[in-house]
Amino acid sequence: MINKVPALQSVLEMALPDQAINSGEIPWVPQAERVWFKPLRFDLVNGRWINLLKVTGGGRVNRHRHAGGQVIGYVIQGSWNYLERDWVARPGTFIYEPPGDIHTLVVDGREDMITLFILEGVIQYLDDHNNIIYQDDVFTKMKRYLDFCEAQSIEPLNLRY
Repeated sequence: MINKVPALQSVLEMALPDQAINSGEIPWVPQAERVWFKPLRFDLVNGRWINLLKVTGGGRVNRHRHAGGQVIGYVIQGSWNYLERDWVARPGTFIYEPPGDIHTLVVDGREDMITLFILEGVIQYLDDHNNIIYQDDVFTKMKRYLDFCEAQSIEPLNLRY
């Protein structure tokens, strides 16, 4: 049937192959004090990346803004919150952050947190006066992963697709 529909055949030929990633084969890459990420996908065309984020007790992801894209998250382990919000994310919590949202992720210290995040665009880390002190995007995250693998003599997986 597919061969009889030329447009559909053309779309299927352009599609990327299925890929299953065993996250156990990917190292935790240091991001900040008590903060690590484990990349699962780098979508260089759309500026999107998917990673597991791990923050140990008392750790935090400094105040930041998601510029140019939304963020979707799903909590796997532990709990965390944003200093700027009144809710707590626990296992099973789904999180949506609209583009432009500013917040500070903190873990209270009782249990390590692991959350799956799908991020788009740029993360701008901010000082107390909203000045940008650092930026992350799909390219900086991929570089950090590749540099870490090289420094640790780990063969990196091809996570670009």
